[in-house]
Amino acid sequence: MSDLLIELFQEEIPARMQVAAEENFARLITSRLKADGISYETCDVYSTPRRIALHITGIPATREDVTEELKGPSVTSPEQAVSGFLKKTGLDNISQLTTREIKGTHYYFHEIHHQGGATGDILGAVIAEAIANMSWPKSMRWGHSTVRWVRPLHSIIALFDGKIIDGAFAISPDYAIAFGNATRGHRFMGNKTEFAVKDFEDYRAKLMADFVILDRATRKQKIWEGVEAQAKTLGENYQAVADEKLLEEVVGLVEWPVPFVGTFDDDFLQIPPEVISTSMRENQRYFSVLDNGKGLSNHFICIANVEPDDDGKTIIHGNQKVLRARLSDAKFFWDQDSKLKFEDYLPRLEQIRFHEKLGMMSEKAVRLEKLAGVIAKLIGVDEMHSMRAAKLCKADLVTGMVREFPELQGIMGGYYAIKSGEAAEVAQAIKTHYSPAGPNDSCPTDSVSVAVALADKLDTLVGFFAIGEKPTGSKDPFALRRAALGIIRLLIENNISTGLTPLLEASANLHGKKLSDDLEAFILDRFKVLMKGQNYAHNIIEAVAGETLLDMKIRIDQISDFLATDKGQDFISTAKRAINILDTEEKKSSSRIFGDINAQSLIEPEEKELYRVLQEIIPQVEKHIVAKAYNQAMICLAGIKETVDLFFDKVVVNDNNPDIRANRLAVLGQIRICANRIADFSRL
Repeated sequence: MSDLLIELFQEEIPARMQVAAEENFARLITSRLKADGISYETCDVYSTPRRIALHITGIPATREDVTEELKGPSVTSPEQAVSGFLKKTGLDNISQLTTREIKGTHYYFHEIHHQGGATGDILGAVIAEAIANMSWPKSMRWGHSTVRWVRPLHSIIALFDGKIIDGAFAISPDYAIAFGNATRGHRFMGNKTEFAVKDFEDYRAKLMADFVILDRATRKQKIWEGVEAQAKTLGENYQAVADEKLLEEVVGLVEWPVPFVGTFDDDFLQIPPEVISTSMRENQRYFSVLDNGKGLSNHFICIANVEPDDDGKTIIHGNQKVLRARLSDAKFFWDQDSKLKFEDYLPRLEQIRFHEKLGMMSEKAVRLEKLAGVIAKLIGVDEMHSMRAAKLCKADLVTGMVREFPELQGIMGGYYAIKSGEAAEVAQAIKTHYSPAGPNDSCPTDSVSVAVALADKLDTLVGFFAIGEKPTGSKDPFALRRAALGIIRLLIENNISTGLTPLLEASANLHGKKLSDDLEAFILDRFKVLMKGQNYAHNIIEAVAGETLLDMKIRIDQISDFLATDKGQDFISTAKRAINILDTEEKKSSSRIFGDINAQSLIEPEEKELYRVLQEIIPQVEKHIVAKAYNQAMICLAGIKETVDLFFDKVVVNDNNPDIRANRLAVLGQIRICANRIADFSRL
């Protein structure tokens, strides 16, 4: 078995594109290998700012003959479909195709035969094709190249079993980059000259010797350990702020990470800490440092891509100078914005268009104020504070700070509200009204905050559905799926038992629109997606219905837990035997069995006993259902398993006498009614 090593060496790849590029390149290579009948054992992919590398092991030196099948249209398809398939395959005549039956339908197939031979003979074409098919979010041409690539491509390593693969990648009609065995190390600290490699281990070792850590995970660990160590040099009370997104980006910016601690003036700590940390993270890629017990400190940690000769003094000085300018701008915005009362920004919302068909942001603010009042009444929270927070929640969009840092909208509104003397509940609701902004974002729990966050998401969702702007496929330009998920989480995580319909109708009335018929179904669909994401069983999710989302979640929780127990299996057995017989009889008669039970017509002791037990437990089941103690209701039904089993053992349900048969079916119908009050057990 042989190894394959490929490296694409180029100018710096943007950090956000590197992981996707790794995965894309590996997929293109391995899928082509599989199509050509070439097996492999492992495939590892690596990236640094200047390279993408692929190491595949366990490739056979020779390949078997392989037949690839391409499925076409059915033999009864229109002539245009068949002609299109012929064109796709490059064939001239339908007689060149074969046919095969699949589930009663005959389809056309084109068989492609790949001749076996030495694996190395085709690897050049495989690699060149994969490079040509690489896609980038943004790409460029350089020099005389006609190929678009993320950044200028300089060299390509292509080694199979230690030997250079014959091949090249053309970047223009008159120039191609030949495959080779040489690469370069670190741009500044390396030897500045190319060096040859023999295999993957030699490649990785020589890169390390030339100040390049190839493995992303190793670089990531080294960066974070360095950040934590630098924070500790400030004192035991200091701690670096963990920021996974920032860490992942910094990994893609350096090949040889070296951390340094910098400092900024204490005066800047008068600015809200979110402003400082956002400026450091988004503009400079710095890690924030906390002084435990005091909050954000006036220190930061930056990651350089070089080991300087002066212990980092020049790097630290330069970074401190740049950050000082950034924070000076932020302080200016903070001071300027604070000169007005927060409410005074509201008229400026007339300058911001929410949507062409939904009016200006000022109109949205009016709707939110009214809707928050309705929601506050429905869920029983402070109406005055809810309406005040909803009225002001969008005002920070016209402040200088939010225009400079859009990601701080809402957060800055909360600070400006406090400075203007608004109630703490109002300020908190303004600060958190965009939350939850995703599945991992925290959900507001303060009652006023919940009302305002619900109002914002309901207004957006109802408004866009009303004008026909609904998500289609993977397209969701207005983040309506996220808004629906936010509504679901707000209701469930805050134990709000209000139904969707009154909330949606209240919002639709404020828009002056008819409530979209499919909006509630859209939200329920997102609820099911959320439940599946939390690893609940698909059949339980589909079996549950309820008056509210909270009730459905309670049912799913309790049913999932209960069915995992022995009692749960007894319950399923009890309900299933009764429901199966009823379903069979109803199919014969095409009518639903609801008949009343005539106690005088009960003959056998076992059916009398089952009727007696049912009369005893049905009120208990109903009581538990009303209390949402569905597990207790199921325990009641599971407790009659032996009585039900005895009934089926001793009693012939399908008696020749139609009245007796109907009476016995009606007894079983009582079991189904009880079970279906909990969930649709035909789906379980």
